[in-house]
Amino acid sequence: MIATTDLLAVIDMQRVFAEPDSPWAAPRFEEAAAGVRRLLPAFGERVTFTRFLAPRKPVGAWRAYYEQWSFALRPPDAPLWRLTDHFADRARHVLDATTFGKWTPELAERVGPDGRLVLTGVSTDCCVLSTALAAADAGVEVLVVADACAGADDAAHDRALAVLDLYRPLIRVVTVAELLGEPRAPVAPGG
Repeated sequence: MIATTDLLAVIDMQRVFAEPDSPWAAPRFEEAAAGVRRLLPAFGERVTFTRFLAPRKPVGAWRAYYEQWSFALRPPDAPLWRLTDHFADRARHVLDATTFGKWTPELAERVGPDGRLVLTGVSTDCCVLSTALAAADAGVEVLVVADACAGADDAAHDRALAVLDLYRPLIRVVTVAELLGEPRAPVAPGG
């Protein structure tokens, strides 16, 4: 199911979302990371990692946001913004943004006019959702890989996937196995 024009965007697989003591920890970060690692070989060089960063000086509504989350007002080289060890050495192309959505001109250029965007990462209910909707509005087909994403919690993850699935055919929610073309596991009798 992966096409040569597909770009895998690995959204914000950073320490701030991985470390259990972080206020922004995604409880299922490790499960999402496992899904991303399964997908990486299939995409080769067609992968972009993103990082959410705090702005140097928040403006507009971001001021109130960072009053609530002042721990995050750190420079781009702060440890909390680093990609986790799983991905730091694999990230050849990294896109930084101070916004939830990562659909930037740079990402649009990487996808190209006939490409498809495959989204993984965290948080399903924030940065993945924001990126998917903006890309779809730009006319790009988007696949969100449910088991390679993690939300702020399970309920938020599930709600975000349900909302994203409302945007078919612009956005489709898929699994790692579907994307890799792996056969479905047989259903047990009575199941």
